[in-house]
Amino acid sequence: MSLHWASPMVLFLLPIIVLPWFTRSQEKTVVWSKFVPVDPLSNFIGATLKFLASLAMACLILALAKPYLPEQTVERIGEGSEVVVLVDRSRSMDDAFAIKGQLLMASVGKKDSKRRVAKKYLLEFVDKRPDDRFGFVLFSDKAVDILPLTYNKESIRATINANALGKGLSETNISRALITAAEMFDGQTYRGSRIVLLVSDGGRELSDEAKQKIAEIYQRENVSLYWLYMRSVTGMTLDEATGDNRRWTDTPERKLHTFFKSISVPYRA
Repeated sequence: MSLHWASPMVLFLLPIIVLPWFTRSQEKTVVWSKFVPVDPLSNFIGATLKFLASLAMACLILALAKPYLPEQTVERIGEGSEVVVLVDRSRSMDDAFAIKGQLLMASVGKKDSKRRVAKKYLLEFVDKRPDDRFGFVLFSDKAVDILPLTYNKESIRATINANALGKGLSETNISRALITAAEMFDGQTYRGSRIVLLVSDGGRELSDEAKQKIAEIYQRENVSLYWLYMRSVTGMTLDEATGDNRRWTDTPERKLHTFFKSISVPYRA
């Protein structure tokens, strides 16, 4: 890799940097030189000032010549996936996580809350994926891209830990969140598998316009969608099954699950 110059003709001025060494002597003529004491310090200071003057002139000439490095292609072998973690920050994530065989009880913000359980599994997931790039988006009524795609595991771990603090908000705008997560890949070089990992305990009715936009951007950016469903009701599944409780047949979660399966991108819950 060689250095190029935008104005190479300016370099012909470099010989003038010797001019400070040919300055007119200011010494006075004396009858007998023994009258003039030897002053090494003054000689050193004088030589130093001349050197600095030459150096300043050389730097100025080089700057006027405009050095630059030409454009080059850097080859990089990508390993692992690119994962945008999309985490629900709504108030319902403070409720207890439903575990089969256990009685569901309210425990807002405690260690068995869905948000704390999600934190535990997300940290394990990040630790087991050393070659992946991670981004992080939080959402409630608005979606906020907290962390752009990065290989820095300390940053993503700190973001996951911070998400477990405090209490959630009341509103949920999952359509805006899904679009924001996919937009993090916009303009990025395609390095391999792209994944949006949705961590949420519920769904919401989506408008036809929102459904169309979500389907378009996920197909265009070639993004796979995974849903880590933090259920609130013991026994409820996203897919319909024989003997389901009648109250589960028309829930927003199942409608959202059905929509995800219809957008023609790899999806798993």
